[in-house]
Amino acid sequence: MARLAWFARSALRGLSGGPGTSAVAVSTIAVALVLLGSFALLLSNMGGLLARFGAELPLTAWLEAGLAEPAERALAERAGRLPGVEAVRLVTRAEALERFRTGVGRGAALLEGLEENPLPASLEIALAPDRRSPAGLAAVSASLARLPGVEEVASGGAWVEGYLRALALLRALALGLGAVLGLAALLVVAGTIRLALLARRDELEILSLVGASRAFLRTPFLLEGLLEGALGGSLALLVLYGAFRLLLPGFEVGLELLLGGSSPHFFAPAEAALLVASGAGLGLFGSAVALIGEGRA
Repeated sequence: MARLAWFARSALRGLSGGPGTSAVAVSTIAVALVLLGSFALLLSNMGGLLARFGAELPLTAWLEAGLAEPAERALAERAGRLPGVEAVRLVTRAEALERFRTGVGRGAALLEGLEENPLPASLEIALAPDRRSPAGLAAVSASLARLPGVEEVASGGAWVEGYLRALALLRALALGLGAVLGLAALLVVAGTIRLALLARRDELEILSLVGASRAFLRTPFLLEGLLEGALGGSLALLVLYGAFRLLLPGFEVGLELLLGGSSPHFFAPAEAALLVASGAGLGLFGSAVALIGEGRA
């Protein structure tokens, strides 16, 4: 316990002994994690939408005009027996008209001048869990299109593929930016620790002469880098949370459109802890790089 207390006091003394350099290291880590955290927050929200959409993968088969309702029901039963189809719901022409009237508000007045219902009947298909993928969706769509009485099949497969490409692009940008910013943070922390080593060179030499091991001498500096990183991660988390709460009202409509109508959410507690831990890891690794480079501690 006495040794741990000395390590903690030594690390805190190092932080307070060079407040300017420590502040630069903490700020650099915070800026890097704010930018990376912004990407991670967007990717988390977009990934949640993709998971929900992928669990449903809407598939609609539009039926030919002129089919009698018994024929439509027979076609729905036949579609339900296709491989990869979990359930089928028949939406009759009357139901489709009612949905249009209740779904578009005052735009339903456009239908008042029509003498007959212009909307076709359709089949709403729920895929089996093993077919809830772009490939499975394409296979079921092809089977439906071959059924007599099916005029057109519409699915969200193209949307899913486009969304996946956008998600992959954002992820690649985040990884590239993370590599650059992480390297910058490591160099700043390493420089801070090197300055601390130079400032305490005499103390380290005395401790070495009285028998202190290399691990004993290095631990306070590793702890100092760890604290700088944890402070930077905590600061980044506070900035992200404040920006999320302040800026969300102005961008909520656009974000909900991007996220498919879902309200944006902030990091879960485990994700927030991971952000702070990432900062601590950056600081610890930067300290280790400095100590290896110096070789005297």
